[in-house]
Amino acid sequence: MYIDTFKVFCDLAETGSFSKAAVLNSITQSAVSQQIRALENKFQVTLVERGRRNFALTAEGNAFLSAGREILEVYNNLDHRLHELRDVIAGELRIAAIYSIGLHELPPHLKAFREKFPDVELHVEYRRSQQVYAQVLAGDVDIGLVAFPTKRNGLQIEIFSEDKLVLICHPNHRLAGRKHIKIEELNGEKFIAFEPDLPTRKVIDRHFRDHSIEIEHAMEFDNIETVKRAVEIESGVSIVPRNTVRQEVESGVLMALEVEGPKMSRPLGVLTKRNRARSPAQKEFVAALKRDFGVLLENGTNGER
Repeated sequence: MYIDTFKVFCDLAETGSFSKAAVLNSITQSAVSQQIRALENKFQVTLVERGRRNFALTAEGNAFLSAGREILEVYNNLDHRLHELRDVIAGELRIAAIYSIGLHELPPHLKAFREKFPDVELHVEYRRSQQVYAQVLAGDVDIGLVAFPTKRNGLQIEIFSEDKLVLICHPNHRLAGRKHIKIEELNGEKFIAFEPDLPTRKVIDRHFRDHSIEIEHAMEFDNIETVKRAVEIESGVSIVPRNTVRQEVESGVLMALEVEGPKMSRPLGVLTKRNRARSPAQKEFVAALKRDFGVLLENGTNGER
């Protein structure tokens, strides 16, 4: 079937390796070579430059790669389109989420969705933000879930929640008995921060600059779980999304205080590939997220913030 051969060619072009393309398609390296030869004979062109040390496509090969990707995308979407015609909520739904959403916001919604739509096969991956954007754009996943979504060509973004940022501290900290704190009171505090490239860190830094807050950077981490553990051992205070510390606050391991003054929140967004047909399962999952979080936004929100 030519669809399989197109996939072999695209995998070869993207990996630059006959052996890797063979592994991806569960065939031998010789079979990869034979299928490429068959395509070249069929269309009377040379697709791969042979005799070079480094793998390279010919001009015809590059054109064929572009067309091959389009053919595979149409073929891969065919199942979605057929389900849509029958209005059947079934089939595969691939989701990529940043770790904090995947660990805190997503689990109860996945459970409810699976119970309501048992014929949908959910596949969930946890990735860093930039990887989520890349996977949605490449069509490797159907839905991406990120914080502080930013506009990208080829993507549609819909906000499904706004998670308030709160100050967290150890129960023995001097601020532990308070419910509110003015941001100016954080001057001089030992602070557990996120790494500088993370969106939440950038927002917090901006508020500190706007209010001339000088804090002592005690530690920096790339994920919320490690930040929470550092606060638990009294290494300092931090500012994190409220939903990510709900369990620790309820158990008394951490204390959470509202920060008065600036509006500090973390928008959460759904990424989908623009101009790509949505399956009924995909539509229902996005609608359920927005409905469960009580955020009713029109389709097409671009997520610029």
